[in-house]
Amino acid sequence: MGNNRWLRNSLMYLMIIIGVIVIFYTLLPSFGSRAEEPLTTVVAMAKNNDIREIIIDGRKLTVFPRSTSTGGSDRFISRTGGVTDIISLLIDSGVQVGPPSGVQVTFKGSSGLSSFLGLMLNFLPLIFFGGLIMFMMKQAQGSNSQTMSFGRSRAKMMPFNRPTVSFNDVAGVDEAKEELQEVVEFLKFPERFLALGARIPKGVLLVGSPGTGKTLMARAVAGEAGVPFFHISGSEFVEMFVGVGAARVRDLFEQAKRNAPCIVFIDEIDAVGRHRGAGLGGGHDEREQTLNQILVEMDGFETTTNIIVIAATNRPDILDPALLRPGRFDRRVTMDLPDIAGRKEILKVHAAGKPLAPEVTFDSLAKETPGFSGAELSNLVNEAAIMAARGNKKSIFMVDFEEAVDRVIAGPQRKSRVINPREKEMTAYHEAGHALVAWAMPHADPVHKISIVARGSMGGHTSLVPEEDRYLWTKNQFSDRMAVTMGGRVAEQLIFDEITTGASNDLEQATKLALGMIKRYGMSDNLGPRTFGKVQEMVFLGREMSEERDYGDKVAEEIDVEVKALIVKAYNEAEEMLVTHKPKLVRLAEYLIEYETVSGEAMNRLFNNDGESGTPAAPPENPPSFSPTHGQPSVPRPAPTLPSTSSEPEI
Repeated sequence: MGNNRWLRNSLMYLMIIIGVIVIFYTLLPSFGSRAEEPLTTVVAMAKNNDIREIIIDGRKLTVFPRSTSTGGSDRFISRTGGVTDIISLLIDSGVQVGPPSGVQVTFKGSSGLSSFLGLMLNFLPLIFFGGLIMFMMKQAQGSNSQTMSFGRSRAKMMPFNRPTVSFNDVAGVDEAKEELQEVVEFLKFPERFLALGARIPKGVLLVGSPGTGKTLMARAVAGEAGVPFFHISGSEFVEMFVGVGAARVRDLFEQAKRNAPCIVFIDEIDAVGRHRGAGLGGGHDEREQTLNQILVEMDGFETTTNIIVIAATNRPDILDPALLRPGRFDRRVTMDLPDIAGRKEILKVHAAGKPLAPEVTFDSLAKETPGFSGAELSNLVNEAAIMAARGNKKSIFMVDFEEAVDRVIAGPQRKSRVINPREKEMTAYHEAGHALVAWAMPHADPVHKISIVARGSMGGHTSLVPEEDRYLWTKNQFSDRMAVTMGGRVAEQLIFDEITTGASNDLEQATKLALGMIKRYGMSDNLGPRTFGKVQEMVFLGREMSEERDYGDKVAEEIDVEVKALIVKAYNEAEEMLVTHKPKLVRLAEYLIEYETVSGEAMNRLFNNDGESGTPAAPPENPPSFSPTHGQPSVPRPAPTLPSTSSEPEI
């Protein structure tokens, strides 16, 4: 590809250079000659015997004077115009023609080839500029397209004899693989299903959050089925010219029919499959024409044509209903975020072939990464490999995975950030307040790690890891979670009798949880088991725009009262816990000030030690090490998990 592009550019530059040379020699007179003189000047000079020789080439006269009286030039050019017999003209004017003392006249005959070359020389500038314009038009349409081929499909076909991905490369989505395994069977053995009167599914819609492996799953289906695989993005259909999207859809399905049985994969189909009539200006725009053509093509297959359309989207709620009906996309396969077993299998797939230290265990990594998608787990393994390479290690160790999890969640360490001792102390008590309330509340998730190391926009974070994957939340879990979020603000006020801006995100989370409990989940004793408000969305924009209130002002006031009551209750519970366990809070904060990070056995000893605040804390699990690049002590970080906000339910 690179060599072809270099060759095209070289040819273009060569054409430009040749064109400039030709134009130079065409427009400028010959070297060493004067500008053209009129025929009367030639006759006058011949009468004065000032001309030595005249060479006649058609209507062109090349005149050689006997002296330099014409301006110093040894020759000049003239044209005969309509005069065909220059010799008769000279004789009639009294000029002696021929040797020894007369003007010598020589005829230069033009061959057919020279006449043709002369004609081409005159038209060469026009040909050159025409070719240059055509070349520029071709480049504007893309290097792989032909001139004016806007209606050609941009789909790329993957040959069936070179499969690159199989179901073995896809992990963590066993149910989705089972559903798509039947699609593979349809393509491999269609007669088995046709004999029973079963209809081959025409479309499969892959639905899931970003990074769950929808595109990878489609490639795996193509690799398992061993059939041609056409893949295209939804945005590649629509062009600036009207009607191009529909034409490309027609061309795509014509190619698919010629290569049946095959798979057509349309990634991000919501680019052209959005609900019709939802445009900002309304009307029948280009995107709707493209969607209409897709609907016609999918519903116009012959029953014996083995073509299956697989589409992927993370916004199925904005797709047109006609696209989702049976007969077009017959199946909807959901690609969920992997559970703990799925995360373990995904980590194994991405870590295959990499040199891992014997201490690396995927069980603990899978437990510490709830809510991670397949793409995030792939990035996690890659970051761990980069960290190991940065340290000139021969294998990837557990500490590399631990640092990689921190980097994926919160970003790299901000080692250059200078924090004054007062702010560091307040941050330590803030994070210790979160952790201690989480440890004390019966329905809160266990604390996994506490850190006051600045990462990204966070000055510190407390990680909570659920003991198992959770899909339902109880009212008690919500209440304890709110108390944990208020723990940082309470600790600041309890120790310093001051509040800071560090709790702004905590207050936002607590308010969001309280509103969700009342307005969405019906967990208010006073307002009863009902929901309040309905979110209005703009389908075209794909985002929440406003809330439709289905309640009055009096109910709105009651909702405000209930929200405040829940937050105040959480604040009081956090305050009660921190006052009761204040010695633990002080020990934990002092430990964080000294070591910056605590987890594992050291954290358990700090929580369970009932001695006075002056009791020396347990030593860290690993002694501090010094970085040769920064000269500041750093403690190897135990494996963290997502921050406490990550496993929060959707409100």
